Amino acid sequence: MLAEFNSLPDAARIWIYQCNRSFSESELQEIEQATAQFLNDWTAHGSDLKAGFEIKYKRFIVIGLDQSQASASGCSIDASVHFIQTLEQKYEVELMDRMNVSFKQGEFIAYKPLKDFKKMAKAKSVSKNTIVFNNLVANKLEYDEHWEVPASESWHARFL
Repeated sequence: MLAEFNSLPDAARIWIYQCNRSFSESELQEIEQATAQFLNDWTAHGSDLKAGFEIKYKRFIVIGLDQSQASASGCSIDASVHFIQTLEQKYEVELMDRMNVSFKQGEFIAYKPLKDFKKMAKAKSVSKNTIVFNNLVANKLEYDEHWEVPASESWHARFL
């Protein structure tokens, strides 16, 4: 059951898929429509899952699940992963690779392999004040408060 993302409770489970490039306007429209359809039909053991999504900066697909009525099961999580994989194939993008880092360089969103981010930190090309995206947040409250933060306040700090 599709819900408005902002109406999801703070405890809603969050999954963040970062793209290796920005989506075009036409891609965004298609992805929004496909994601809405997927979430509207998403179930766990026959129970509707109350979920919402948003797409940030034309490159992050954020899915939230209100687990107060029904929790995601292994099969429903597999279904969501399969859905994201179909988006990867259709748009020829990377959405599932967790070994990449996204961060702000001015108004631009940079996307680098973790090893390159480490080199940039060593070279002082990124600092503790660099705004990074902490895609490891687990719930909507963490997403709202700790997703887009200075590197010093994220797991990225270990490289600085």
